[in-house]
Amino acid sequence: MKSPSSQQLPQRIASIDILRALTMILMIFVNDLWSLKDVPQWMEHVEFGVDGIGLSDVVFPAFLFIVGLSMPFALDARRKRGDTDWQLVQHVLLRTLALLVMGVFLVNGETFNADATGMERYLWNPLCCLCFILIWNNYPKTANRYMVGAAKLVGIAVLLVLAYIYRGGESGNIEYFRPQWWGILGLIGWAYLASGLTTIFAKNNFYAILGGWTFFSVLSMVSHAGLIPRIFNFIPDAILGGTLTGLTMGGVLTTYIFNHYRSRQDNKTLTIVLVLFSAALILLSVVTRPYWGLAKLGATPAWLFLCSAFTILAFVGIYWLADVMQKTNWFTLVKPAGTDTLLCYLIPYFAYATTRVLHIHLPEVILAGRVGLIKSFFFAMLCVFVTGGLSKIGIRLKL
Repeated sequence: MKSPSSQQLPQRIASIDILRALTMILMIFVNDLWSLKDVPQWMEHVEFGVDGIGLSDVVFPAFLFIVGLSMPFALDARRKRGDTDWQLVQHVLLRTLALLVMGVFLVNGETFNADATGMERYLWNPLCCLCFILIWNNYPKTANRYMVGAAKLVGIAVLLVLAYIYRGGESGNIEYFRPQWWGILGLIGWAYLASGLTTIFAKNNFYAILGGWTFFSVLSMVSHAGLIPRIFNFIPDAILGGTLTGLTMGGVLTTYIFNHYRSRQDNKTLTIVLVLFSAALILLSVVTRPYWGLAKLGATPAWLFLCSAFTILAFVGIYWLADVMQKTNWFTLVKPAGTDTLLCYLIPYFAYATTRVLHIHLPEVILAGRVGLIKSFFFAMLCVFVTGGLSKIGIRLKL
């Protein structure tokens, strides 16, 4: 298989943006299920230690997989602008740092102790998110550089103050600000770091990418078998466990396969190969499930393989609809969630805080059953609409 570097690759694939947008909408939707009653069990997370997955358990791995799908395009674009490998490494490191910072601040909000901190609980997340925007907003080139610098400094200063005053846990067992489990964004950051560095140093060699995916997939099994020596415990679990990086590397591998056949305009073979790849992943999931179960909270190999297969099949379907049949206009409404994904992810934190400040209480009738599910769907779409509006006025996060 030829290296994608020798091919004229498109800067953006519509189906990847659309898949990312739909995944983000689904993420906001399932994250809002906590506000409802009588939610169908198959939609919720499966409890820790239980063999099985619900709808909520396939969203996060899909997002990790999509991070991998878009990575070769992003790195290729930077190489075409003249970036060296070292500059690409710097980019990956800085982006990882940003994701880790955001993940750690948001995860500390889950154990926030208002009395010990001296601040209302509902203020923590929106304040953190506002700082993220100040620091990582993609400011217009025409913006005053001193004002931009001041905004970034304010964001950093406020985060430092928040970390200093933070107190979490229960009374009698107060905890200080710490990484905890890194949060969703932090886990994405670690997986992005490992897969990003692997992709850079693979230098567009397909077999090196295949080897990287195989390594982390096997590492997932080795880790769950308890065969990793303790000497390696200094490596973050998100990397050492293999599963999360295996998901992201699966996306990278899929893009290399995709580029190979798409450059030849051979959509038939492309589809057959990716469907067969999905079938093989499902088989791997079936084979490994008896050993370690199928579980998101356990990050098991079976979960890695099955969710990778689901995401590939979704990608193939959307590719045919959007890129082959040219129906991208069908997805115009959800576009902001695919192009300004991180900002869209943060919007719910502002929304929940706003309902607390304004004392908004929805009627019980729209917080249960099917009506409640419709409410959560419209909430997710509202977040997309707000994201689109903010993007138009120059608020767009770029790491």
